[in-house]
Amino acid sequence: MANIQKLSFLAMIVITIVSFAPILGFSIAGISIIVGIAFFFINNALEKKTAAENGLDEKKIRANLKGKTIWFWIVLPLVMNVVCIGLAKFILPEYIEHLFARIVLVISFDKILLLVLQLAVLALGEEIAWRAFFQKQLNKAVSIVPTFIITSIIFALGHIAEGNSFVVIYDIFFIFVNSVIYGVIFYKTNNAWISATSHFVANLFSTMVIAFLQ
Repeated sequence: MANIQKLSFLAMIVITIVSFAPILGFSIAGISIIVGIAFFFINNALEKKTAAENGLDEKKIRANLKGKTIWFWIVLPLVMNVVCIGLAKFILPEYIEHLFARIVLVISFDKILLLVLQLAVLALGEEIAWRAFFQKQLNKAVSIVPTFIITSIIFALGHIAEGNSFVVIYDIFFIFVNSVIYGVIFYKTNNAWISATSHFVANLFSTMVIAFLQ
């Protein structure tokens, strides 16, 4: 068990270092998702966890969605993206171009079905890596509120893209807020499928709006 914990801790350090890379101008933050997913499955295999325990249980999706309050949290990131883009349209139009430039680096706008698939895979991948692995492992050592904050700070920093300082801060702030919300969703459900659904819907909305505004 001690060796498993050391392995998970090492993976978290690698994820953190890679996520800080954009600050230095290196666009390798996506590696954090690969590392997180890999160690999620490695960790669960070594600990012999069932799907119900590991935070990726598709059989509990329906039960998770029956809770009335969970829908508030699921929809909240979409609302935050509406606020983010709506405010930017009137007070910070440079943000629209900045967001498009950041998004186009990781997804294709050529075909709508491919776009939707890419967003779905990316959302699920990030939720497995950051919530089902990183957040869950960190929560073993730190209480849940600091876990939300630490995880979300690192997650947000991994999304930094070159641009005007104020625009970058604006972008990172909303990413941080949504990350906290995804963390709450996962904490309440212990199911990355649910947080990934919220993540996907919010990202799909933003992507479609940004594409329309270009």
